[in-house]
Amino acid sequence: MSRRKPPVGRTIGRYLAVTALAAVLLLMLFPFILVALNSFKTPSEYAASGPLSLPVGLYLKGLIGFWHRVDFTNKLANSAIISLSVAVLGVTLSLLNAFALGIGRVKGRVALVVIFIMANTLPQEALAYPLYYFVKAAGLYNTQLSVILIFMVIQGAFGTYLLTSVFSAFPREMLEAALVDGCGKTRLLFQVVAPVTMPTLAVLFTFFFIWTWNEFFLPLIMLVSDSRQTVPIAISTLQGQHSMDVTTTSASALLGLLPAILFFALFQRTLTRGITAGSIK
Repeated sequence: MSRRKPPVGRTIGRYLAVTALAAVLLLMLFPFILVALNSFKTPSEYAASGPLSLPVGLYLKGLIGFWHRVDFTNKLANSAIISLSVAVLGVTLSLLNAFALGIGRVKGRVALVVIFIMANTLPQEALAYPLYYFVKAAGLYNTQLSVILIFMVIQGAFGTYLLTSVFSAFPREMLEAALVDGCGKTRLLFQVVAPVTMPTLAVLFTFFFIWTWNEFFLPLIMLVSDSRQTVPIAISTLQGQHSMDVTTTSASALLGLLPAILFFALFQRTLTRGITAGSIK
Protein backbone atom coordinates (compact mmCIF):
# COMPACT_ATOMS: atom_id res chain seq x y z
CA MET A 1 0.00 0.00 0.00
CA SER A 2 1.58 3.28 -1.11
CA ARG A 3 1.94 6.11 1.32
CA ARG A 4 0.01 9.25 0.60
CA LYS A 5 2.20 12.15 -0.41
CA PRO A 6 1.76 15.44 1.48
CA PRO A 7 0.15 18.31 -0.46
CA VAL A 8 2.49 20.39 -2.59
CA GLY A 9 1.60 23.55 -0.69
CA ARG A 10 2.58 21.98 2.64
CA THR A 11 5.89 20.75 1.20
CA ILE A 12 6.73 24.21 -0.16
CA GLY A 13 5.80 25.74 3.19
CA ARG A 14 8.20 23.40 4.98
CA TYR A 15 11.03 24.28 2.61
CA LEU A 16 10.36 27.98 3.09
CA ALA A 17 10.32 27.54 6.87
CA VAL A 18 13.63 25.65 6.82
CA THR A 19 15.17 28.30 4.54
CA ALA A 20 14.01 31.10 6.83
CA LEU A 21 15.40 29.31 9.90
CA ALA A 22 18.72 28.74 8.11
CA ALA A 23 18.88 32.45 7.24
CA VAL A 24 18.18 33.42 10.86
CA LEU A 25 20.85 30.96 12.05
CA LEU A 26 23.40 32.42 9.65
CA LEU A 27 22.50 35.93 10.78
CA MET A 28 23.00 34.96 14.43
CA LEU A 29 26.32 33.21 13.72
CA PHE A 30 27.66 36.02 11.55
CA PRO A 31 29.28 38.02 14.42
CA PHE A 32 31.02 34.88 15.71
CA ILE A 33 32.22 33.98 12.20
CA LEU A 34 33.51 37.54 11.73
CA VAL A 35 35.40 37.40 15.02
CA ALA A 36 36.89 34.00 14.13
CA LEU A 37 38.03 35.23 10.69
CA ASN A 38 39.73 38.35 12.03
CA SER A 39 41.41 36.46 14.88
CA PHE A 40 43.78 34.78 12.42
CA LYS A 41 44.68 37.83 10.30
CA THR A 42 47.74 40.00 10.57
CA PRO A 43 47.11 43.70 11.27
CA SER A 44 48.42 44.60 7.81
CA GLU A 45 46.16 42.01 6.18
CA TYR A 46 43.16 43.41 8.03
CA ALA A 47 44.05 46.96 6.99
CA ALA A 48 44.46 45.93 3.34
CA SER A 49 41.52 43.54 2.87
CA GLY A 50 39.00 44.59 5.52
CA PRO A 51 37.05 42.49 7.99
CA LEU A 52 35.11 40.32 5.51
CA SER A 53 38.03 38.76 3.64
CA LEU A 54 39.34 35.28 4.40
CA PRO A 55 42.70 35.06 6.17
CA VAL A 56 45.63 34.05 4.00
CA GLY A 57 47.12 31.87 6.74
CA LEU A 58 46.79 31.14 10.44
CA TYR A 59 48.28 34.14 12.22
CA LEU A 60 48.51 33.03 15.87
CA LYS A 61 50.60 35.84 17.31
CA GLY A 62 47.46 37.77 18.23
CA LEU A 63 46.09 34.87 20.28
CA ILE A 64 49.44 34.06 21.88
CA GLY A 65 50.23 37.72 22.56
CA PHE A 66 46.89 38.36 24.25
CA TRP A 67 47.20 35.16 26.31
CA HIS A 68 50.55 36.21 27.77
CA ARG A 69 49.74 39.90 27.98
CA VAL A 70 46.78 39.50 30.35
CA ASP A 71 47.83 36.18 31.93
CA PHE A 72 44.76 34.55 30.41
CA THR A 73 45.27 31.28 32.29
CA ASN A 74 44.71 33.14 35.55
CA LYS A 75 41.67 35.01 34.20
CA LEU A 76 40.22 31.77 32.85
CA ALA A 77 40.59 30.08 36.24
CA ASN A 78 39.01 33.07 38.02
CA SER A 79 35.99 33.09 35.71
CA ALA A 80 35.57 29.32 35.99
CA ILE A 81 35.73 29.37 39.81
CA ILE A 82 33.28 32.28 40.11
CA SER A 83 30.84 30.98 37.49
CA LEU A 84 30.76 27.41 38.80
CA SER A 85 30.39 28.57 42.39
CA VAL A 86 27.53 30.91 41.49
CA ALA A 87 25.82 28.21 39.43
CA VAL A 88 25.96 25.63 42.24
CA LEU A 89 25.11 28.01 45.09
CA GLY A 90 22.48 29.87 43.07
CA VAL A 91 20.64 26.67 42.18
CA THR A 92 20.85 25.48 45.79
CA LEU A 93 19.50 28.79 47.11
CA SER A 94 16.72 28.80 44.51
CA LEU A 95 15.77 25.23 45.41
CA LEU A 96 15.55 25.92 49.14
CA ASN A 97 13.61 29.17 48.69
CA ALA A 98 11.20 27.71 46.15
CA PHE A 99 10.57 24.64 48.32
CA ALA A 100 9.47 26.90 51.17
CA LEU A 101 7.35 29.14 48.94
CA GLY A 102 5.97 26.69 46.40
CA ILE A 103 5.48 23.54 48.49
CA GLY A 104 5.76 24.70 52.10
CA ARG A 105 3.26 27.48 51.36
CA VAL A 106 4.69 29.82 54.00
CA LYS A 107 2.67 32.86 55.06
CA GLY A 108 3.12 35.90 52.88
CA ARG A 109 4.40 33.80 49.98
CA VAL A 110 2.71 36.00 47.37
CA ALA A 111 4.39 39.12 48.72
CA LEU A 112 7.75 37.33 48.82
CA VAL A 113 7.39 36.15 45.22
CA VAL A 114 6.56 39.73 44.18
CA ILE A 115 9.75 40.90 45.92
CA PHE A 116 11.79 38.33 43.98
CA ILE A 117 10.15 39.49 40.73
CA MET A 118 10.99 43.12 41.51
CA ALA A 119 14.57 42.14 42.35
CA ASN A 120 14.95 40.80 38.82
CA THR A 121 13.92 44.15 37.32
CA LEU A 122 16.57 46.21 39.14
CA PRO A 123 19.50 47.22 36.90
CA GLN A 124 22.99 46.50 38.18
CA GLU A 125 23.84 50.20 38.00
CA ALA A 126 21.29 50.82 40.77
CA LEU A 127 22.85 48.10 42.92
CA ALA A 128 26.50 49.10 42.45
CA TYR A 129 26.62 51.89 45.06
CA PRO A 130 25.01 50.02 48.02
CA LEU A 131 26.79 46.76 47.15
CA TYR A 132 30.16 48.51 47.05
CA TYR A 133 29.76 49.92 50.58
CA PHE A 134 28.26 46.68 51.88
CA VAL A 135 31.21 44.65 50.56
CA LYS A 136 33.70 47.19 51.94
CA ALA A 137 32.02 47.06 55.37
CA ALA A 138 32.09 43.26 55.35
CA GLY A 139 35.80 43.19 54.53
CA LEU A 140 35.22 41.31 51.27
CA TYR A 141 36.24 43.99 48.79
CA ASN A 142 38.60 42.80 46.05
CA THR A 143 37.85 39.14 46.76
CA GLN A 144 36.22 36.56 44.53
CA LEU A 145 33.90 35.67 47.40
CA SER A 146 32.24 39.08 47.14
CA VAL A 147 31.35 38.51 43.48
CA ILE A 148 30.19 34.95 44.19
CA LEU A 149 27.86 36.07 47.00
CA ILE A 150 26.44 38.96 44.98
CA PHE A 151 25.62 36.91 41.90
CA MET A 152 24.42 33.96 43.97
CA VAL A 153 21.71 36.25 45.36
CA ILE A 154 20.98 37.94 42.02
CA GLN A 155 20.69 34.67 40.10
CA GLY A 156 18.91 33.05 43.04
CA ALA A 157 16.15 35.69 42.85
CA PHE A 158 15.33 34.62 39.29
CA GLY A 159 15.69 30.93 40.12
CA THR A 160 13.39 31.28 43.14
CA TYR A 161 10.69 32.93 41.05
CA LEU A 162 10.95 30.26 38.33
CA LEU A 163 11.07 27.26 40.66
CA THR A 164 8.24 28.59 42.84
CA SER A 165 5.91 28.55 39.85
CA VAL A 166 7.08 25.00 39.04
CA PHE A 167 6.67 23.74 42.61
CA SER A 168 3.24 25.34 42.92
CA ALA A 169 2.02 22.91 40.25
CA PHE A 170 3.79 19.92 41.85
CA PRO A 171 1.38 16.94 42.28
CA ARG A 172 0.02 17.20 45.82
CA GLU A 173 -0.85 13.47 45.79
CA MET A 174 2.84 12.59 45.49
CA LEU A 175 3.74 14.90 48.36
CA GLU A 176 0.97 13.57 50.60
CA ALA A 177 1.92 9.96 49.84
CA ALA A 178 5.54 10.67 50.77
CA LEU A 179 4.49 12.31 54.04
CA VAL A 180 2.19 9.40 54.91
CA ASP A 181 5.11 7.01 54.38
CA GLY A 182 7.06 8.92 57.04
CA CYS A 183 9.15 11.10 54.76
CA GLY A 184 10.38 14.23 56.55
CA LYS A 185 10.80 17.67 54.99
CA THR A 186 14.49 17.15 54.25
CA ARG A 187 13.96 13.76 52.59
CA LEU A 188 10.93 15.14 50.77
CA LEU A 189 13.08 17.87 49.26
CA PHE A 190 16.15 15.85 48.29
CA GLN A 191 14.58 12.44 47.51
CA VAL A 192 11.26 13.42 45.95
CA VAL A 193 11.09 17.03 44.78
CA ALA A 194 14.68 17.58 43.61
CA PRO A 195 14.95 14.38 41.50
CA VAL A 196 11.64 15.09 39.75
CA THR A 197 12.64 18.67 38.94
CA MET A 198 16.26 17.84 38.06
CA PRO A 199 15.84 18.87 34.37
CA THR A 200 14.68 22.34 35.45
CA LEU A 201 17.58 22.60 37.91
CA ALA A 202 19.98 21.66 35.12
CA VAL A 203 18.59 24.47 32.96
CA LEU A 204 19.09 26.95 35.80
CA PHE A 205 22.65 25.68 36.38
CA THR A 206 23.53 26.19 32.71
CA PHE A 207 22.01 29.66 32.52
CA PHE A 208 23.57 30.78 35.81
CA PHE A 209 27.02 29.69 34.63
CA ILE A 210 26.80 31.47 31.26
CA TRP A 211 25.22 34.62 32.70
CA THR A 212 27.89 34.89 35.39
CA TRP A 213 30.69 34.16 32.91
CA ASN A 214 29.61 37.14 30.76
CA GLU A 215 29.22 39.59 33.67
CA PHE A 216 31.39 42.69 33.40
CA PHE A 217 30.06 45.68 35.36
CA LEU A 218 29.97 44.44 38.96
CA PRO A 219 33.18 42.36 38.75
CA LEU A 220 34.92 45.45 37.36
CA ILE A 221 33.91 47.37 40.50
CA MET A 222 34.53 44.63 43.05
CA LEU A 223 37.79 43.19 41.69
CA VAL A 224 40.55 45.78 41.38
CA SER A 225 43.58 43.47 41.54
CA ASP A 226 44.72 42.14 38.19
CA SER A 227 45.25 38.64 39.60
CA ARG A 228 41.57 38.39 40.66
CA GLN A 229 39.89 39.74 37.54
CA THR A 230 37.79 37.74 35.07
CA VAL A 231 37.86 37.13 31.32
CA PRO A 232 35.47 39.97 30.26
CA ILE A 233 37.57 42.48 32.20
CA ALA A 234 40.77 41.18 30.58
CA ILE A 235 39.23 41.61 27.13
CA SER A 236 38.30 45.22 27.88
CA THR A 237 41.93 46.14 28.60
CA LEU A 238 42.74 45.98 24.88
CA GLN A 239 40.46 48.88 23.96
CA GLY A 240 42.15 52.25 24.26
CA GLN A 241 40.75 55.72 23.77
CA HIS A 242 42.67 56.51 20.60
CA SER A 243 43.84 53.13 19.28
CA MET A 244 42.73 49.54 19.12
CA ASP A 245 44.33 46.45 17.58
CA VAL A 246 41.36 44.86 15.84
CA THR A 247 42.97 41.48 15.20
CA THR A 248 44.20 41.10 18.78
CA THR A 249 40.81 42.26 20.08
CA SER A 250 39.10 39.67 17.88
CA ALA A 251 41.47 37.01 19.19
CA SER A 252 40.66 37.98 22.77
CA ALA A 253 36.92 37.88 22.05
CA LEU A 254 37.29 34.43 20.51
CA LEU A 255 39.16 33.15 23.57
CA GLY A 256 36.50 34.63 25.82
CA LEU A 257 33.62 33.05 23.88
CA LEU A 258 35.02 29.55 23.43
CA PRO A 259 34.74 28.37 27.08
CA ALA A 260 31.08 29.47 27.31
CA ILE A 261 30.29 27.84 23.95
CA LEU A 262 32.06 24.64 25.03
CA PHE A 263 30.13 24.60 28.31
CA PHE A 264 26.85 25.15 26.45
CA ALA A 265 27.69 22.36 23.98
CA LEU A 266 28.47 19.93 26.80
CA PHE A 267 25.15 20.65 28.53
CA GLN A 268 23.08 21.09 25.37
CA ARG A 269 21.31 17.75 25.76
CA THR A 270 20.55 18.42 29.41
CA LEU A 271 19.32 21.90 28.52
CA THR A 272 17.03 20.57 25.80
CA ARG A 273 15.60 17.94 28.13
CA GLY A 274 14.97 20.55 30.80
CA ILE A 275 13.15 22.91 28.45
CA THR A 276 10.95 20.15 26.99
CA ALA A 277 10.32 18.38 30.31
CA GLY A 278 7.48 20.71 31.21
CA SER A 279 5.59 19.87 28.03
CA ILE A 280 5.56 16.12 28.75
CA LYS A 281 3.20 14.94 31.46
